[in-house]
Amino acid sequence: MSLPLPTALSPSKVSSFKDCALAFRFSAIDRLPEPPSPWTVKGNLVHRALEQLFWQVPAGQRSLDAGLGQLERAWESARGEPELGALELTPVEMDELRADTERLVRGYFELEDPDRVTAVGVELALEADLGDLRLRGVIDRLDVDPDGRLVVTDYKTGRVPGQAQEQLRLAGVHFYAFLCEQVLGERPARVQLLYLREPMSISTVPSDQSMQGLRQRTSAIWSAIERACRLEDFRPKPSALCEYCNWQAYCPAFGGDPARAVEVLGQPTLV
Repeated sequence: MSLPLPTALSPSKVSSFKDCALAFRFSAIDRLPEPPSPWTVKGNLVHRALEQLFWQVPAGQRSLDAGLGQLERAWESARGEPELGALELTPVEMDELRADTERLVRGYFELEDPDRVTAVGVELALEADLGDLRLRGVIDRLDVDPDGRLVVTDYKTGRVPGQAQEQLRLAGVHFYAFLCEQVLGERPARVQLLYLREPMSISTVPSDQSMQGLRQRTSAIWSAIERACRLEDFRPKPSALCEYCNWQAYCPAFGGDPARAVEVLGQPTLV
């Protein structure tokens, strides 16, 4: 009996399958609940603050103080949400997390002047078909440059990748460029990654070649997912990413049994 196919692919799911097919299965097919982590909570807080900076604050008033004010509002909202409480942080750890989110927001203001940005969409969800495959993505920010051309901006709260990983990260924003072209009828003139921690900006220009390459890579990955579902063959790929994996207890590479993963279905957290 084959496993059910996922209903759609996003940039994160494409990256997940390439990083580790078994982790992809647990997340996208078995849909095991993922406990919150300091990294995801931190990223959500910073993304929410920058989203509201462009959504709530008019151009001309988007100062650093305004950005930090939006971060404070994000923290106030997070106090009533279960994800932050589930981390069970000590007061010192909570202070460190809070300080790091402020550092990341300050890093954003070193990269660009938000008063000079014309944002036409934040947290913009787009979907399009590639053959029989449904592609889905959420763009952190979609801008219009002074010449009236679209620009895709993606915030990153982690560290700048090495040169070998840089093109893989840019593949994600090319994915967003493809969605813009299909849904909005216009290919963005530029896509950029803003690494808030360094801070550093990495950008590229989508081309006919890069769009065709994205179609080919995505179609190939989908074919591999179809085959893995048909054969029920999702193999682990041990790497440095294993340190951050939620499912080591069910991974053969760590002596676990994937069949035991069904035990946690329907549970709020993993054991």
